[in-house]
Amino acid sequence: MVRKAISVMFVVGVGLCCGAAGRAQDTRTVIEPKIPSSCTKLEAHLSAPGGMVRDEDEGKLDTERIQKALDGCKQGQAVELTAGAAKADAFLTGPLELREGVTLLIDKGVTLYGSRDPKVYEYPNPDAKPGDPVLCGTSRPRPTSFPTFSTNQGARPRGGCRNLITVNVKNAAIMGDGAIDGRGYAKLMGKDYSWWQMARKAQPNDDLYFSTRLIVASNADGFILYRIRLLNSPNFHVSVNRTNGFTAWGVHLQTPTDKSLIGTDNDARNTDGIDPGSSQNITIAYSWIDNGDDNVAIKAGVSHMSVIHNHFYTGHGMSIGSETVPGQSFLVVHDLTEDHTTSGIRIKSNVKRGGPVHDLIYKDICMKDVPIPIAISPYYTNQTVEPFEDPKYEGDKIPDYKGIELHNIYSTTPGDVLIAGLNEDHRTGITLENVFIKGITPDKVHLNYDDITLKGSGANFPLTGTSVKVTTEGKIQKPAADTCSAKFVPMQ
Repeated sequence: MVRKAISVMFVVGVGLCCGAAGRAQDTRTVIEPKIPSSCTKLEAHLSAPGGMVRDEDEGKLDTERIQKALDGCKQGQAVELTAGAAKADAFLTGPLELREGVTLLIDKGVTLYGSRDPKVYEYPNPDAKPGDPVLCGTSRPRPTSFPTFSTNQGARPRGGCRNLITVNVKNAAIMGDGAIDGRGYAKLMGKDYSWWQMARKAQPNDDLYFSTRLIVASNADGFILYRIRLLNSPNFHVSVNRTNGFTAWGVHLQTPTDKSLIGTDNDARNTDGIDPGSSQNITIAYSWIDNGDDNVAIKAGVSHMSVIHNHFYTGHGMSIGSETVPGQSFLVVHDLTEDHTTSGIRIKSNVKRGGPVHDLIYKDICMKDVPIPIAISPYYTNQTVEPFEDPKYEGDKIPDYKGIELHNIYSTTPGDVLIAGLNEDHRTGITLENVFIKGITPDKVHLNYDDITLKGSGANFPLTGTSVKVTTEGKIQKPAADTCSAKFVPMQ
């Protein structure tokens, strides 16, 4: 539940400690969104006992009537999905497109389920011939063993999967206390595997595979997600590109919802939480993210972003990368709790996809059971965690990390710290103030080509490695007491 205290205006960046904070954040004044009045209410015709759509209902799509309502709604109003008679609480849909200024509002107790028929997601392919197979829901070998950055990698494939919800307009929104369930766990119609099983099977050889994403917004200035629950996406949950002004407030994102699937072949690979790219003025606030890949992954070309008052659970942490061409800059992460993420603060790239990353502030971050609390790495190898040594890839897209500040970072459990620049010409510049990793030992510290500035109590681990330069500002103090224990609460 969203905190009642945020019913008053919340100005992003207020109270941050650092002189750069005024630049390193969303430049908008961001307040808690408001749910608009409804232009129409659609009643559910289906029910989903135990959260499962019944087999006999799989062909009863609500796509047409939802899309028609969105098309006919006036700007500033909402299409509301409500419960129907006889305990009907489910809608079943293929791809939908939001309209300018229109909100999709899902009531509490109501779930919008994605179809498990890959045919409904298939992109029209002008080169297709009668009888050609559907590409969506299939996989094939990748042309190269390791993907390199490409300026057109976001272009629509000739064939493949459309998104469940596409946003290519301004001031659209998805709101409400209901849920959107992508059903990544469910067997695809006509296949003997689920979306997630297809992704996991493709992993060993890094094969290409074609899945639908839950929400993709492009050129969608003013897009808002508010209080909605996002569940079981087949692939990324939220991808935002070429957008000025995006807000996710009070979002509850969980995948897989069935935690018994973790560690199986149906365990939600590549289900990133929220991924902005080529965008600016972004705020993610008061949200809860528990998923199968990066909780938040900041992609290439993002600037002026605030991640404030959030809780992360299983996932790969607060990430930047792996694409950092043409760069990421002016980020604030403030008041973040990470519980069982694989990494905590994570910046990942390599010489095939790197670029400048600068002016980043991380403040008041609590971690528990995080194997790598800090991973600032030019060594990315397309794995869940980074290696601690240079893989010696060849390329001219160089990761270059500067102006990174870590203030009041506390891990209640031991883990590794990796802070590395690529080489002497591309050193990482970082400030450490009150950074404490409980139980850390010298063998868990991996530092290379760093310019480190210490403030406050500095860091509680040795700052030694290849070409590491340390500067101290002011008198080093004793480490602060653990203030994190009370912040670890169950996923909501």
